[in-house]
Amino acid sequence: MRFALLAVAGWIIGLTAPLFTVFEYELSWRDLVLAAGGLFLIAKGTSEIHETLEGSSGQGSSSANRKSRAFTAVIGQIVILDVVFSIDSIITAVGMTDELMVMYAAVTIAIAVMLFASGPVAGFVQRHPTARMLALAFLLLIGIALVADALHFHIPRGYLYFAIAFSVGVEALNLLAARRRARRLHNP
Repeated sequence: MRFALLAVAGWIIGLTAPLFTVFEYELSWRDLVLAAGGLFLIAKGTSEIHETLEGSSGQGSSSANRKSRAFTAVIGQIVILDVVFSIDSIITAVGMTDELMVMYAAVTIAIAVMLFASGPVAGFVQRHPTARMLALAFLLLIGIALVADALHFHIPRGYLYFAIAFSVGVEALNLLAARRRARRLHNP
């Protein structure tokens, strides 16, 4: 999807042109996509946190029917997230360079890193429930930042990266402490 969007980068840049004005805010297609994506992340993060804490109420339909709906929902969510993040990253890439080959190289490297890291990260998050909760909190943080960007309120990315790095650092200390406690229990 990112390569296809890069191929029509000029059209994507046109998505930043004002579409209509609400009060004093000019809104573009980019703003609407970011707002929709941000609201989706906030809703998804909130529902996942709720399900993690309260459990799901899988009542009403057969297991096969639920699995089919769940698979379709997951595919739809992946497509929505990819569109949101693709449009934002392509607009950023176009703003950084005019060289299409540099943009293709950057997107290729980003995709390779995501593919390489997704399995280990997903496994780690599944093994550590507190890391899962932290990842869901990051979804909420990113969703809020996307909605803020859509409303022309820019949150400096350094603040977001610092909050994420700080939280990951605290979680790493928690996991290290838990591992040491477990070792002490097994080796008194």
